[in-house]
This record gives sequence, C-alpha cells and structure tokens, in this order.
Amino acid sequence: MHSSVPQTLANLDLSGTGYCASLNCRRAARAVTRVYDMALQDAGIRSTQFAILVAIAKIQPASISALGEVLVIDRSTLTRSLRLLQKDRMISISKRAAKRQRFLELTPHGEKILERSLPLWRAAHAKFVATVGSEYWLKLRFELEALTHTTLAMS
Repeated sequence: MHSSVPQTLANLDLSGTGYCASLNCRRAARAVTRVYDMALQDAGIRSTQFAILVAIAKIQPASISALGEVLVIDRSTLTRSLRLLQKDRMISISKRAAKRQRFLELTPHGEKILERSLPLWRAAHAKFVATVGSEYWLKLRFELEALTHTTLAMS
C-alpha cells in the first residue's frame, strides 16, 4: 500500500478547483466537439479538421501564422494538424516564400471533403442550436468571443 499518496492528498487543499476556468472550458469544448465529431464521421474528418479547412477556404492562400491567429492554435499543434491534412491530400503547403512564410490552400480533394462535410456540419449545428436555444447560443457565442479576446490580451 502506498501510504505516502493518501497522506499527500490529505494535506492538499483542493477547494475551488472545480471552478477552474480552464477545466470548465475544456470540458464543455470536449462535449461540444464530440457532437460535431460524430456528425462529421461520414465525411471522414473530425471537427478540428473541419475548422481548419473552413478557415483556409475563407482566407486562402492563408499563411500558417495567420491561420494560427484566426483559430488561436499554437504553431506546433497547428503544424501537426496541417501535416495530417497534407498527408491526406486535403491541403497543399507552399515552399517558404517572402519573409519565410508558407501558404496553405485546399486541394481539389480537400474541397470535395469540405463540400461533403458542410451539410453534415449544418445539421449538427442546427441540432445543437435547437437543443440549447438560439437566443442562448447567440449570447454564449458573443460571450465566448469576448472571453477569447480578453484572455488573449492576458498572454
């Protein structure tokens, strides 16, 4: 028996940790992500990949740094995700251009995946909004935007 573990835990004050903003935001994000991931299964992508494809489609050719800023994803996590999308032939990544930037574009295959996934996403989103209520969702979305901007200013 490991008597040191219970003794250590007995001395820790864990009160208030359930109110942790990070814990609660990540928990909610995982629950919402699960709903969208299930909906996008038939398109063969996850909601994280869908978000990246949509962002690239909206701003292409997109620099990796601009995409990271839009999606608030750190460069190493984004690079791993982009490599997978490139391996699956959904995006192309340019050679280094001026100012050492690399640019992203959807491939024809990526466009087809996005085209196939949009109706699935729309159905999942409509169901989500219907479940939580459109008024609540609009207010929450506004609050999430504000929270994102406020916390980015902290770092």
